[in-house]
Amino acid sequence: MLIQESHRDVPTTADGNGSMRIFLFHPTIPNYPHARFPGVVVFSEIYQMTGPVARFCRQIAGQGYIVAAPSSYHEFTGPEPLAYDGPGTDSGNQWKIKKKLSAYDEDARLSVTTLISLPTCTGRIGATGMCLGGHLAYRCALDARVSATVCYFATDIHSRSLGAGKSDDSLARAGEIRGEMVMIFGKKDTHVPREGRDLIRKTLDEKGVACSWYEQAGAQHAFIRDELSKGRYDPAVAGVCWEMLLELFGRVLRTDLGGRVEDGGKVEHVC
Repeated sequence: MLIQESHRDVPTTADGNGSMRIFLFHPTIPNYPHARFPGVVVFSEIYQMTGPVARFCRQIAGQGYIVAAPSSYHEFTGPEPLAYDGPGTDSGNQWKIKKKLSAYDEDARLSVTTLISLPTCTGRIGATGMCLGGHLAYRCALDARVSATVCYFATDIHSRSLGAGKSDDSLARAGEIRGEMVMIFGKKDTHVPREGRDLIRKTLDEKGVACSWYEQAGAQHAFIRDELSKGRYDPAVAGVCWEMLLELFGRVLRTDLGGRVEDGGKVEHVC
C-alpha cells in the first residue's frame, strides 16, 4: 500500500504542561478515500525516531495499519532522533530513568486516543516496539483498548528499573493485560539475561496472559536494527519475527473476534 506521512503535536500534562509529537504513517488505497484500517502504536528505542524505526513504521503501515509513533523524550528534547553514538546513547539512557513513569503512560494513552480519533481507524489497536520501546509497548498493553502487542527485546521489565526512581510496576501489573502478546528475545541479549527472561515468562504464565514466546538461539540485543547495530543485525531472524507480528496483528486486529472466552486451559491429549 501507499503511505502518507504526517505528525500531530498533542498537549501533555503528566510532567508539567508540554507537547509531544506523534509521527503518523497512514496507508492509502487509490480510489478508496474512506477506507478504514486498524491502528498500531510503535515505540522507539532510546534514540527516538531514527531511520530504522521509521522504516519499521513504514513496513507496518504498508500492510494496512495506521501507525502512531510518539516521541518519548519530549520533556527533554525535540522530536529529532538521537545519534547512534556515545553522546546519543548517554542522553537516551539518562532520560530513560529521568522521565516519570506516569509520563510514559500518558504518552501511550495519548497515542492510542489519537489513533482511535481518526475517522479512518477501525478502533482496533495494537502496539509494538523495541528495546525501551518494547517495555513501553508492554505497558501500552495495560490499556484495555489494546488488543495485540509485540515486544522486541524489552529492557528493564525484569529489573523493574524504568523511569524516575527506577521502580516500575510493569511485572506486578501483568494480570491487567487483556490482549494477546508476543515476547521476542535473543538468547545472547546481555541487556536481558536468562534469569530476567525466565522471570518475565514465569510471571506472564502465572498471570494467565495469552502470550507467545520466542527466544532465538544466536541473536543479541537490537538484532532487528538494520543500521549501526554494531554487528548484531540479523535480517533472517528479523524476518521470522516480522512474520510473527503480521500473524498476530492480522488475526487479532483485522478480524472481529468478539469477546475473549476462557476455556480453562484444558487441551485434549490426542495422537
